[in-house]
Amino acid sequence: MTAFYLVLGLALLLGGAEFLVKGAAGLATRLGISPFLIGLTLVGFGTSSPELVASLQGAFQGYPGIAIGNVVGSNIANILLILGLSGLVYPLVCDRNALKRDGTMMLIAAAAMAAVCVYGFLSREAGLVFLAGLGLYLVYTYREDKKGNDGAGALHAAEAEFLTSGRTMGVVLELGMAAGGLVALVVGASLLVDAAVEIATRMGVSESVIGLTLVAVGTSLPELATSVLAAFRRKADIAIGNVIGSNIFNVLGIAGVVAVVKPISIPADIAAFDVWVMAAASILFMIFAWTGARIGRVESLLLLLGYGIYVMFLLR
Repeated sequence: MTAFYLVLGLALLLGGAEFLVKGAAGLATRLGISPFLIGLTLVGFGTSSPELVASLQGAFQGYPGIAIGNVVGSNIANILLILGLSGLVYPLVCDRNALKRDGTMMLIAAAAMAAVCVYGFLSREAGLVFLAGLGLYLVYTYREDKKGNDGAGALHAAEAEFLTSGRTMGVVLELGMAAGGLVALVVGASLLVDAAVEIATRMGVSESVIGLTLVAVGTSLPELATSVLAAFRRKADIAIGNVIGSNIFNVLGIAGVVAVVKPISIPADIAAFDVWVMAAASILFMIFAWTGARIGRVESLLLLLGYGIYVMFLLR
């Protein structure tokens, strides 16, 4: 039954995120909110919603390894696994304007998470700083797009168009999809966390390992589906933008919310190793993307190889 609950939890997370994003984006479009702002906020938060709910579940149930491991592991998987797979499908060409602004913010978020891990405790104060940083980033991005100082804003508008098909539905249907998606996320996260803890117990591994691998990859399914589909459709900028945005939201938004709601200790193994893998993966991505302005198949294979080595190290 554990495997059944695991699969059911993953399915509810994936479907819940899809329904939440489309329903909320449809309502936002109906209210006259710009595609750029929808892409920047609702799409970014929506695709990261499984990580948010699963990390909150882990924190409330007393499993810090799952709560923190999910955030760190998702960011590692986003870069090494998801961009690696997407780049194999089609080389990912990078918009340097978006990379300079959003990629830099991703590095800042990674550094902030590393600093908190060194301290050893995700406090409410740290969470408030994270959320304030996210708010300032959103305001700055919105103002820069309004002034037309760079072309990066078009990427977020394209994300909204890509994920919602640019269409609205009936208001009742949109409300139902958003509400139903939220319920599915909560139920799916609860099933996933319970199943993951049971699997960790049976395998004799720590909850941190399960949080960094099984839970992290499971909650990253929306990003995986979006990025690979974007690569198939030759929308490489969306594949990259989706991952960068998710990594920013995972640290500043999800870890921030978890800290404010339920401050928790950072597992020593994550602080000593995994958060530095996350930081190294972020830097490696920026080097690949900036030096050649693209992530080709060679770079993608190196990213996937790195993820394989990382997972084997954890499960050794």
